[in-house]
Amino acid sequence: MARLYTVIVTCLLAISVQAQQELEYALELGAMGGPSFYMGDANLNGFYKDVTMAGGLMGRYNINPRMALKFDIGYGSVKGDASKGANKFPEKKDQKWDFNNSLLDVGCQYELHFWGYGRGNSYKGHKRLTPYIQMGMGFTYCNKALTLNIPVGFGVKYKIKPRLNVGLDWSMRFSLSDKLDGIEDPYKIKSGTLKNKDSYSWTMVYISYDLCPKYRKCAND
Repeated sequence: MARLYTVIVTCLLAISVQAQQELEYALELGAMGGPSFYMGDANLNGFYKDVTMAGGLMGRYNINPRMALKFDIGYGSVKGDASKGANKFPEKKDQKWDFNNSLLDVGCQYELHFWGYGRGNSYKGHKRLTPYIQMGMGFTYCNKALTLNIPVGFGVKYKIKPRLNVGLDWSMRFSLSDKLDGIEDPYKIKSGTLKNKDSYSWTMVYISYDLCPKYRKCAND
């Protein structure tokens, strides 16, 4: 009888400990959407000028509660009108360079969370809400040009439920091409790796669902 009692108590304690532990998940899948704007020869420094909409799919590989790799594929556009700017191009007096070019973006970013991200493991300092910074590399296809891009940005994520997340993600994607807007090197100035190139920014709201739980051998793992 004493042995049976010990087994029951041990099982109840194990269930209690597991209930207090949050499962960590290796993967996330979700959708994203939000405003986009372009910066280049037709818009040198105007944030959120000639805004268009962008959207796509995203996924994460959660390395641990402090780090993740985010993969995304998105569709948007770069839009502008050089005739509305203050720049005077030497070989285009009337400045009738307006454009709205479709864009496809595929990329990967490394995310570093300010705090461990999660729900339930408060003794480890995990938070349901955490900001993060990000940087990575991707590819842009726009205006019949394929180029590398370097995304840099930040965001904030919130765990609504154990497997459901929402977030706000901002990034500036610096391309290595000056052809996205169709206005290529109007000043005939030699360009550097990032100098005199086109870039675009995405402000994305996303929702994602956790997949593939990481099972632990014991509570202290």
